Amino acid sequence: MDASAELQAALDAAARAADIARTLYQGNLEVRFKEDKSPVTEADVRCETAIREILEARFPSYGFYGEETGSHDVDAESLWLVDPIDGTKAFVREYPMFSTQIALMRGGDLVMGVSSAPVYGELAFADRGRGAFLNGKPITVSSVSTLAAAALSAGNLKSLAAGAQWARYGKMVTQLDRIRGYGDFLHYHLLAAGKLDAVIESDVNILDIAACAAIVTEAGGRFTDLSGAPITLASTTVLASNGRMHEAILKALG
Repeated sequence: MDASAELQAALDAAARAADIARTLYQGNLEVRFKEDKSPVTEADVRCETAIREILEARFPSYGFYGEETGSHDVDAESLWLVDPIDGTKAFVREYPMFSTQIALMRGGDLVMGVSSAPVYGELAFADRGRGAFLNGKPITVSSVSTLAAAALSAGNLKSLAAGAQWARYGKMVTQLDRIRGYGDFLHYHLLAAGKLDAVIESDVNILDIAACAAIVTEAGGRFTDLSGAPITLASTTVLASNGRMHEAILKALG
């Protein structure tokens, strides 16, 4: 596929971040903790700085919302959403379940996403109307249409476990074919590639999920919060699916 200028900028930025992340991975970096108690390392800051330099140089009028270096013009028509190391805890504990997430939101709609996992070895991306790709090959969601045949991956269930939906979630799990907990970028890559059929998450931030939302949607899937509402900057939960069983899962959790 011929990349748009925006997608090419995001891919170039992700590649630069990948070089930095590979260099620092397993480097016994100092870990600091932010006010929300989430960890941050030199890799997070350096990766986001490099990404920001590329994106802002090519699209100076766009807004920027980053995990580590702050934001500007978040109400702009076009807004970059960047998590330089999604999965910092994995990065610190030296297993490869971390990624760089870069998304573009236009008019409140997620229209492009790049999800780069350099150590794990996967690069997924999508641009509205141009398809979704994983490691250079086009991908689409599965055609599974029943809970009894479905494979679901769940992550970040702490807040779900404390709420009214937990009992309904437990009942639904007994109806599924398979339940897994791949987490982070991986279960969204698997969903977009047709290897999983649904993903549920809670306790998330828009920067964790924006790029993957664009990828899953362009692969033919559906991506909402756990109430079925569209994803926004304020979203904290996810129901992503191949689309065919989305309503059945919402009903089961309702």
